[in-house]
Amino acid sequence: MSAPSRLALIVEDEPAIRRFLRATLAANGYEVLEAATAHAGLTLARGEKPDVLILDLGLPDRDGLELLRELRSESEVPVLVLSARDSEAAKVAALDLGADDYVTKPFGAEELMARLRVALRHRLRSGGEAPRYEHDGLVVDVLRRQVSLRGEPLHLSPKEYRLLELLARHAGKVLTHRYLLEQLWPEGGEADAQYLRVYVRQLRQKLGDPAETPHWLLTEAGVGYRLLAPA
Repeated sequence: MSAPSRLALIVEDEPAIRRFLRATLAANGYEVLEAATAHAGLTLARGEKPDVLILDLGLPDRDGLELLRELRSESEVPVLVLSARDSEAAKVAALDLGADDYVTKPFGAEELMARLRVALRHRLRSGGEAPRYEHDGLVVDVLRRQVSLRGEPLHLSPKEYRLLELLARHAGKVLTHRYLLEQLWPEGGEADAQYLRVYVRQLRQKLGDPAETPHWLLTEAGVGYRLLAPA
């Protein structure tokens, strides 16, 4: 018996983009539902329970961010935002509201499918605790609070470990500056982006992972950071 198809919901008002998305998803084994408005998209999301949702922000009846906010109050479905809005503010707003990723138009089929795979892996892991991250010699054991690099223990400060743990728990997902600041400094006080950059730089140095040619820790300029998801 073949594996059941995943169900994708496209919420996009431009017919040409919907056709492209439908063809791309179908070629990769997805069943596809489509909606041209926020109202129709929310109705389908509630009734059909898709495995993944692709959301345009510029919808005719309602801003896509409003739809995302309402959807996140009742569902953890992976959401990939597609938008012509390429400002840092738009990306941060969507990610802070719970989008799993953000792709600006125009985009290619391979990039789209790669980002969908990452979003799905992240949601599968986050269904329960992710006790261990392992990728190319870097191991983060959350339960034991231990980190090793190529078999050798890696000694981190408490803040460095907490930063790496957050990234490992959400591997593949962009964590915004604001989210990381709130998690690392819940009491406020030192919650300044400069402090975060300092700890990221220190963590990179201990990992031997330069920002110019990152192997694990990726920078999303002006938005936040992402730990590369295991294959």
